[in-house]
Amino acid sequence: MSEPFITVEGPIGVGKTSLSKAISEAFKYHLLKEIVDENPFLGKFYEDIDEWSFQTEMFFLCNRYKQLSDINHILDKQRSVVADYHIFKNLIFAKRTLKPVEYEKYEAIYNILTKDMPKPNMVIYLHASLDKLMERITMRGREFEKNISRDYMEQLSKDYHEFIGHFEKIHPDIPVIYLDGDALDFVKNEEDLQNILKIIKEKLQQRSLR
Repeated sequence: MSEPFITVEGPIGVGKTSLSKAISEAFKYHLLKEIVDENPFLGKFYEDIDEWSFQTEMFFLCNRYKQLSDINHILDKQRSVVADYHIFKNLIFAKRTLKPVEYEKYEAIYNILTKDMPKPNMVIYLHASLDKLMERITMRGREFEKNISRDYMEQLSKDYHEFIGHFEKIHPDIPVIYLDGDALDFVKNEEDLQNILKIIKEKLQQRSLR
């Protein structure tokens, strides 16, 4: 795949969608946004994770599979794409919330569905402190997120960091850009945003020279 396909990833509330929109506008890329609000199980999930995790994760997997299938048509038309998620996040959440027997079944379905999916050729990993993440979750005021606990978010952040390290090892050809959400405010600070866009542009230029 020759066209840039960038995915922005990180824990809940870190600013993935905001940064993806900014990249889309700056580089005139097609924007792919994950479906969250339409998941009918999400509110129940945060109330009782053990009871509703399998239904929640299967809904996300099926919807993301459909979205990425459609993205193939965009890339085939030689139009670049930036997404506010990478489908690998499904495994991060599923491994943490599903029972071992459920996860085994889930992983088998995941591997079948994602076998021929388009893979990004750049990943931007946004991370931030637990306090910052909880603050942003509270500020955006989503009803289904009101029951997210600090313990859950702390573990999720650790899971993300471990997974990104593993991702870099198995995909050494896909550059990962690390961005500190505590040090950078790309929403309110134009200089921070321009610095991020400069890093992305440089990485894209390096890729085109290979």
